[in-house]
Amino acid sequence: MTFTSRLAAVALASLLVTGTAFAQTTAPATKTDTKTDAAVTADKKAPKERSAESLECSKQADAKGLKGKERKKFRRECMKEAKAGTAAPAAPAADKK
Repeated sequence: MTFTSRLAAVALASLLVTGTAFAQTTAPATKTDTKTDAAVTADKKAPKERSAESLECSKQADAKGLKGKERKKFRRECMKEAKAGTAAPAAPAADKK
């Protein structure tokens, strides 16, 4: 065998050996939380309190029949106006034709 073929064989063998060494992992550490599983799931399922502004903006979006991106954009602008201190825009009356 020539020097380069031996070098290539050694390089290939070292890659195979180191690949398996890096693949081994240690066991995950156990959690020492005092909460039970039921308490943890109850915390995750607890509904978040929504502000009055958020509820009002949602009502206005519902009145306009907005869905998806349009609803999200409307609510973002409405919340921004509500937090700025200005009154949120009222739902416009239906246009008469």
